[in-house]
Amino acid sequence: MTTRRKDRALAKRSAERITASSGNIFADLGFRNAEDLHMRGQLIFQINAIVQELGLTQTEASRLLDIDQADVSRLMNGEFVRRFTVERLFRLLNKLGRDVEIVIKPKGRGRTAGQVSVALPG
Repeated sequence: MTTRRKDRALAKRSAERITASSGNIFADLGFRNAEDLHMRGQLIFQINAIVQELGLTQTEASRLLDIDQADVSRLMNGEFVRRFTVERLFRLLNKLGRDVEIVIKPKGRGRTAGQVSVALPG
């Protein structure tokens, strides 16, 4: 088989495995608490972005956030599943000088249930 044929065969097999994401990787992978995990992931993404924006080291961030440096490392590496509740993440954002606003509104059209989301600054 020529290289070109091998490439086409590989591309065809790869294309068959590609599935469009729902926008929530945890739901796509079948996690029971997918919405909560997704929300925490978005909050942690924001915390990481702010820490980087401020140019803080993990040690400096741990002092500012009043958490262990190991916990800062866990945040930076996305290890948040059980250690960081939504409320705790809100407090960390407050310590980074950010307001956290919760908005309750009617669900969007076309959805049977409401959803929880994080509105990122834009």
